[in-house]
Amino acid sequence: MKEVDARGLSCPEPLMLTAQALKNADGPVKVLVSEPHQKMNVEKYAKDHGKKAVSTEKDGCFEVVIE
Repeated sequence: MKEVDARGLSCPEPLMLTAQALKNADGPVKVLVSEPHQKMNVEKYAKDHGKKAVSTEKDGCFEVVIE
């Protein structure tokens, strides 16, 4: 599973990193973000591109797995 650590980054960096990872991945992508609005943006991006996103909160940050 490819992992993108976008914690502490400002928008639109988490989305840009997510888009790049999805382009190059041949399986699920895990995206780590630190803010709730970033989590929602990543989930929306995944949904808009026909992917499924499952989010969990872990150690004060959010983990979004995109399949």
